[in-house]
Amino acid sequence: MKLLTCPLNGPRNISEFTYGGEFHLMPDQNKTDARQWAEYVFFHDNAAGLVTEWWCHTASTFWFLAERNTITDQVIRCLLYTSDAAD
Repeated sequence: MKLLTCPLNGPRNISEFTYGGEFHLMPDQNKTDARQWAEYVFFHDNAAGLVTEWWCHTASTFWFLAERNTITDQVIRCLLYTSDAAD
């Protein structure tokens, strides 16, 4: 059984989670044109290696970030989203 450690609920079976996509900083809505906004919403890097991703614990609807190696599928760490996490 594969476990993912939710920052709120602790270690849980991976089947309790929903993948939310790659993490990207949201552009300033007042300074972003339609193309830049579309790139933020629809285009992703799909990089091999260490990627920061959104994950949701489905039962509690709690969203958090996870750093995962896409080559080995190993989760390095899970963390709460804060502006510090984005730096």
